[in-house]
Amino acid sequence: LRPLIPSSDLTLEPLLPDQIYLIPNFFTANLCKAYVSFLATLPLTTTPGKPKKGEAVRVNDRFQIQDERLAESLWSGTALKDLVMDSHGKRSMKETWGGEPLGLNGNIRIYRYSKGQFFAQHYDDSNTLTFSSPAHPSQTARTTWTLLIYLTTCTGGETIFYPESTRGNRNPDPISVAPVTGMALLHRHGDRCLLHEGNEVSGGEKWVLRSDLVVR
Repeated sequence: LRPLIPSSDLTLEPLLPDQIYLIPNFFTANLCKAYVSFLATLPLTTTPGKPKKGEAVRVNDRFQIQDERLAESLWSGTALKDLVMDSHGKRSMKETWGGEPLGLNGNIRIYRYSKGQFFAQHYDDSNTLTFSSPAHPSQTARTTWTLLIYLTTCTGGETIFYPESTRGNRNPDPISVAPVTGMALLHRHGDRCLLHEGNEVSGGEKWVLRSDLVVR
């Protein structure tokens, strides 16, 4: 995970407070390039064309691995831990993150979207798991936010969120996040997850590294 930009030079930018945050330049362009070169050698699997009942249509190539060491490196070896732990201000950790952040889910997922591939509208589930790290003994915990790290820029492939209507705004506009090399995106999942989708890629490839924030 080198080279990295120090946390003092990065910000957790609220795109939609309490729901969506961005960290521009979380990974450097050179680090992203190195990741993609390595990930392209892995045996990615194309998702089935017909999803299971209740699942959204997803057409992409993916790889999944249980890697607690990588999860710990992504959490405490980057600016992420500092940005998350210092972001709540006057609010409690539970209000902001759904509990006390422990780290990242060791279930690491790699997604590659080529031209014509997409992920239809869906919600991300929260999961209960057994979590352990050098700083925390093994304990029952749960995931509350999705972490996406964009490793490439492409044409199309935007992540589109659909905010729920409120008294003040009965018909809110969708929020579009275009993939930008090195940018990280955090969005709330579980019961408070917004409906969202991954637009079809029309040019290039969209590579994404996925994990989840784990809290107790």
